[in-house]
Amino acid sequence: MASRVEGVEGLRSIPALLHRNATEMGDAPAYREKEYGIWQSWTWAEAEEEIEAFALGLLNIGVGRGDYVAVIGRNRPTLYWSMVAAQMCGAIPVPLYQDASAEEMAYVLDHCGARFVVVADQEQVDKVIEVQEGLHQFEHMIYVDPRGLRKYDHSHLHEFSHVQAQGRAARDEFIEELNARRSVLGYDDTCVMLYTSGTTGKPKGVVLSNRNIIEAARSSAEFDHLKRDDEVLAYLPMAWVGDFIFSIGQAYWKGFCVNCPESVETLQTDLREIAPSYYFAPPRIFETLLTQIMIRMEDAGKTKKRMFDHFMAHARKVGPSILDGKPVGAMDRAKYALGEMLVYGPLKNAMGFSKVRVGYTAGEAIGPEIFDFYRSLGINLKQLYGQTEASVFITVQPDGEVRSDTVGVPAPGVEIKIAENGEVFYRSPGTFVEYYKNPESTASTKDAEGWVATGDAGFFEEDTGHLRIIDRAKDVGQMASGALFAPKYVENKLKFYPDILEAVVFGAGQDRCCAFINIDLTAVGNWAERNNIAYASYQELAQHPQVIETVRAHVEEVNASVAEDDMLSGCQIHRFLILHKELDADDGEMTRTRKVKRKVIGEKFGDLVAALYDGSDTIYTETEVTYEDGRKGKIKATLKLVDAAVVPVTPKAVAAE
Repeated sequence: MASRVEGVEGLRSIPALLHRNATEMGDAPAYREKEYGIWQSWTWAEAEEEIEAFALGLLNIGVGRGDYVAVIGRNRPTLYWSMVAAQMCGAIPVPLYQDASAEEMAYVLDHCGARFVVVADQEQVDKVIEVQEGLHQFEHMIYVDPRGLRKYDHSHLHEFSHVQAQGRAARDEFIEELNARRSVLGYDDTCVMLYTSGTTGKPKGVVLSNRNIIEAARSSAEFDHLKRDDEVLAYLPMAWVGDFIFSIGQAYWKGFCVNCPESVETLQTDLREIAPSYYFAPPRIFETLLTQIMIRMEDAGKTKKRMFDHFMAHARKVGPSILDGKPVGAMDRAKYALGEMLVYGPLKNAMGFSKVRVGYTAGEAIGPEIFDFYRSLGINLKQLYGQTEASVFITVQPDGEVRSDTVGVPAPGVEIKIAENGEVFYRSPGTFVEYYKNPESTASTKDAEGWVATGDAGFFEEDTGHLRIIDRAKDVGQMASGALFAPKYVENKLKFYPDILEAVVFGAGQDRCCAFINIDLTAVGNWAERNNIAYASYQELAQHPQVIETVRAHVEEVNASVAEDDMLSGCQIHRFLILHKELDADDGEMTRTRKVKRKVIGEKFGDLVAALYDGSDTIYTETEVTYEDGRKGKIKATLKLVDAAVVPVTPKAVAAE
């Protein structure tokens, strides 16, 4: 067994893994990036040279042991290299969300005390300059893309390639110091600091050690039999723990290639060109893809539509069983093979999923219909349950035991227990060290024995040992009748419909549940176009009578489904309204990872919540919004409040604690 001091196979840090890869598989591809429509590639040997040159450049401008180096921008090899170079220097990388506002960045940069910031382009440079006067530790900023920056003051502003060039020129001067620093990197030294999304307050800096990242990467890679020749597409925020584990932890442990798309606009094209074998996406991505497919099929010819419907019905019937290796009749297999040639194969190729061997979704619950759709195509899509504080992995789904209604079994090396109030606790080698500068939150989240409170309520199924998550523990409450209130359970059911983008359910302490709905502008807009319905804005389309009636039908279908659950039948939605704007992170209504800030929304739209409960038919409201360029404005609207039919039931009351 590997020593806890020395690390797995003596590899105690990410730079150590990099050196092993450059030595043992130096000619294998490590990174690809598409720029100006052309894929560029770097081997592991080339990547180590690039990273070492930048690390020498960082030493040249004064990066010291224990310094915090912020990294901001879209997924690019240079920014991944920046994080590993900082680690080589004994510094700590702190990736930030690139779409965060200047004020949001200012909090993180000030809280961690970043002396150095590496950014992608002019947009990020401008954000940091806007708040730099309040950053007392800040000294130097390094940018990758020089466009638009020629006339800026460069006394503390440096181009990435120039820092590398200076590092190469000063190699003889600094190489001994760099070697000394990376040679003493320990298994319990800090690897990265990642900030939480801040659903309940200010983001917290989660300190993760080399042990946390390497152990989590190793055990998860072995669990899914990841290989050196796997390909991953790095497109999710670099500040998110999942991207760090997939694109650095697992990539460096196994030595597979990390591919960076050219832009958000070219993502789907780049995905098809790379055809990754290992893929992760939050449910929203899979929902959006399915919505686009259904829109295209609605616009297709009758023959093509009939063929699609016919073979998809067969795929839903036998596809998951074939994928799991279960017995399926010869005729059904033959028909599925024909469907693979005519429908499933071309569809997977169009989505970029033709080579996916292992696919994951997490972050929110995914609709059973959506989940089963992808698995019926032969895509090995699975769910995991994780947190930043766990270095991602708490539970995973073993092949052959994949279901849409659970999040699987404890991940390798993870222990889980359920408290009396239903809250899920875990401990594992991936358990975080602490919250930076926040001993109170650390103590309230992780006890002396290493058990971490997830804040989620759930239970283990007795017959399978699989974990089911009900909701956030703080959101699970009681209605006036004593019935259980679990809003996320109902919200996820509503979001299964392509027409519904987001939902927020209210009802704690009330005699009934009500909801806010956001329509999906792409799906509903396509419906309007097909039916020659003109509209000038999201707001106008959202209040169209036919849209309201369609959403009412969805709500009533969900009510019928919720009524079948004895414990949660009291969560049926009696009234709803369609919001006049999409919930937006820029307006503080969601986190940067698109998690709803329930309390903020309840307070911000308090007049709308009150109207849902006081029997009003309509309500006039004004809401301040933030436009893409940062300007503020107001949206004014008169919203219709809609009653929905519920199924009469007598829900079980929650036992008093």
